[in-house]
Amino acid sequence: MKKSTQFQLSLMMFLEFFIWGGWFVTMGSFLGNNLNATGGETAMAYSTQSWGAIIAPFIIGLIADRFFNAERILGVLHLIGAGLMYMMYQSADFAVFYPYVLGYMIAYMPTLALVNSVSFNQMDDPAKQFPFVRVWGTVGWIIAGLVISFVFKWDSMENIGQGMLSNTFLMVAIASAILGIFSFTLPKTPPSIGKDEKVGLSEILGLDALNLLKDRNFLIFFLSSVLICIPLAFYYQNISPFLTENKVENSTAWASVGQISEVLFMLLLPFFFKKYGFKKTILFGMLAWVVRYVLFSFGDGGETFFLIVMGIVLHGICYDFFFVSGQIYTDSKAGEKIKSAAQGLITLATYGIGMLIGFWVAGKIVDQNIINDSMHSWKDIWIFPAIFAAAVFVLFALLFKNEKVEYKES
Repeated sequence: MKKSTQFQLSLMMFLEFFIWGGWFVTMGSFLGNNLNATGGETAMAYSTQSWGAIIAPFIIGLIADRFFNAERILGVLHLIGAGLMYMMYQSADFAVFYPYVLGYMIAYMPTLALVNSVSFNQMDDPAKQFPFVRVWGTVGWIIAGLVISFVFKWDSMENIGQGMLSNTFLMVAIASAILGIFSFTLPKTPPSIGKDEKVGLSEILGLDALNLLKDRNFLIFFLSSVLICIPLAFYYQNISPFLTENKVENSTAWASVGQISEVLFMLLLPFFFKKYGFKKTILFGMLAWVVRYVLFSFGDGGETFFLIVMGIVLHGICYDFFFVSGQIYTDSKAGEKIKSAAQGLITLATYGIGMLIGFWVAGKIVDQNIINDSMHSWKDIWIFPAIFAAAVFVLFALLFKNEKVEYKES
């Protein structure tokens, strides 16, 4: 792969995740402070990610893989996204805001697969080359948080009160337009399936991999993956409102510490996986969910703020040790023939169904714990996902039989 191509792909990844990190983290605070949204309404807004994940395979399988170059669809979707993001910026109440965020996520979620397709199509050794491209996506997410907190200070206590968080949507609209135009300059990635080639619904949704559920261990892993997404939804939906209600300055930058830890713990994962095996690695990841939410329960913006920081730092273990290990396990169980279908099934089950349920549950719990003036009892809110994650930990520990899984760089 040429250096110029690597630069193009790295910039594409940077912008792709700068866009996501530039509004998704702070949306909860924006909705509560600017639009007076309830916990249930905030849950609806975050659930659009899940609806996008459910619809994305149809866009990829029925359109992108058959009729048009991936880089062109990527460009069109980001240009559409730029327009919808600008409409979100101008929205004055939740009823107006919701259709735009739903439309935006339906357009955005397929782009996650498209940027991977464009990247892999240019690589002669993806296992070696892809991590050096993908890491720029995480850098993009982190930079978005730092820009919001330290460059524009939109998440400062003073500026949040003045409704400045709405500017994050304008920033992302501009970035989306830039990526949309830039996508048309990317290396050509032609359709992978012929127009006349028949592709069934089961292939598009990864349902060919359902036979794997006959394996008892894989079934336990599959159910645990869906269930652990309920605590995960609590984090994405509530971390920003939690920090802002505790009057934490530079809250978006603090939240991005989770992505920094994700990079660091990704480097430790191969060692841990090889030394302790799949089951212990997954259990360690689950235990991190429990500990993180207990830390959040007892942390505040004052003397115990360090507990919140420790909980955010644990994001790397929570995510990498469970989800990345799970992808490796799925890859090893599926084999070459249904490898893609199996990964698609897990993605649909977790980011689609699991988090859809999780956002709904989180919204209900948040609304049940309002104290006054839209302030919340965060200790009671965070203890629920802590107990839930502990239950999933016990379920997996008791029912999953240990088996040897070889770590393979993906």
